[in-house]
Order: sequence, then C-alpha cells, then structure tokens
Amino acid sequence: MTSLQHELKKKKPFEMPEQEALLNLLRTSDQLQIRFARLFRRFGLTPQQYNILRILRGEGKPLPILEIASRMITVVPGITGLIDRLEVAGLVNRKRCENDRRVVYVCISDKAVGLLGEIDQPLMDMHKSLLGHLDRHELSTLSNLLERAREPLVAEPAEV
Repeated sequence: MTSLQHELKKKKPFEMPEQEALLNLLRTSDQLQIRFARLFRRFGLTPQQYNILRILRGEGKPLPILEIASRMITVVPGITGLIDRLEVAGLVNRKRCENDRRVVYVCISDKAVGLLGEIDQPLMDMHKSLLGHLDRHELSTLSNLLERAREPLVAEPAEV
C-alpha cells in the first residue's frame, strides 16, 4: 500500500501510476495552499491578493491589469475585483493610460510595500519549514519534474 493510498484510506491500488501521481500532486497542493492562506490571512490578505502585490513589487513599476493577470500563479477570473479590494485597502492605486484610455495601470502603494516587508520573513520561514527537509538536488528534481508535468498544459489555455 502506498502512502497516498493509506492517507486516502483507499482499499484498492490506483488504476495507473499517472492517477496516483496526479492525486499526490493535488493532495500536496491542497495542504500547501491551506498553510499559505493561513499565513496571508494573518496580514489581511488572500493568496491571490498577495500574488498581485508580489508581482507589482517585483516589477518596480505600474503594470496593466491584464499583464498582472498573465503573471499570476493561479488563474484568477475576477482580477478586477481583487484589485478593487486592494485599492479600497489602500494597497494599490489605478491610473489610466494617457495614450489609450482603455488601459488601466496598477501601482503598488507604500503601505503595501511595508506590508510585504512584514510578510517576507514569515514566508521564507514557511518555505523552509515546508520543504527544508529536501536537499538542493531533490528540490531541483522536484521543480524540473513539475515543469515537465506542466509541458502539455502550456499550449492549452486553462478554462475557468
């Protein structure tokens, strides 16, 4: 009996190794997402809101909303609503493009930069606590395998 089979209390073996690998991936993703959501909740953010702020801080300049959406780790159908809530909280500002009024740029606020500064160390600590038991080679192998697993999905847009 495999570890996942035991965790899920599955009586019969998995029908195929692809099924077991995908279910392992989903189970692991769920467990990790729960922990990240708890961390960000302590700072009044959702993981998606944190991701938007992380993108803006990393870019160092305002970005169009659609560019932010394309850089998100998870597909977000309601990016405008997320940005609305960040704006109400004083974490971002919007500016219309002077050349094309249809384009809206999003800028990170000083308040958000400060908030991200508070999150940085607890987040690094979480990364270490969740995957610190793996050595560099194992982490590299894991990343490479996950990238290979996504290869067939790159050409295929995700539907929401």
